[in-house]
Amino acid sequence: MGKFAAILSIIILVPISDCLGQQTVIIDGYTIPAIINLNGEPLPNWVIPEIVVFPQRKFKSKKDYRQYQRMIRNLKIVYPYARIARIKLMDMNYQLTQLHTKKEKEKYINQVEKEIRDEFEKKLMGLSISQGKMLIKLIDRETGETSYQLLKELKGGFSAGFWQAVARIFGSNLKSEFDEEGEDKILNELIMLYEHQQL
Repeated sequence: MGKFAAILSIIILVPISDCLGQQTVIIDGYTIPAIINLNGEPLPNWVIPEIVVFPQRKFKSKKDYRQYQRMIRNLKIVYPYARIARIKLMDMNYQLTQLHTKKEKEKYINQVEKEIRDEFEKKLMGLSISQGKMLIKLIDRETGETSYQLLKELKGGFSAGFWQAVARIFGSNLKSEFDEEGEDKILNELIMLYEHQQL
């Protein structure tokens, strides 16, 4: 028991002694970690979180305001899926570079497709049409490729064409691109606010 207590004391006290040895500066009663400049003087070291600022939005009508609020709500629902799509696509592209034969690649793509369907199909089927349209644009923003291009690369032209036809029936377009300076400028601002936890 004595050895255990000695080891535990070392584990606990060494990091504390390291912290106590750090340089600090006291400003207005607050102790702030410091860095040492070339002259050996301690300078306060603050990490300030980045924020984004946009002009205050003015709405012409209550309808415009409600549409803006709906856009925020839809963004909070679908943006996490677009980020997941980017991560999964990056991982999948890396894994595909490790495979050598076309058969191995097709098997891997089918396996990933099944995993994605199992995990997300029910959730995505619950999206509204406007949320689905937004997700299509956000996938383009996050991956740099439209949903149509991704389908064509991974599943072939026939499959991409089929799903494009289905999307058209519901008023969507898998070839929709994200236009951050044009029609999607407000959405892009909202994304930046969301990414900085300001929304």
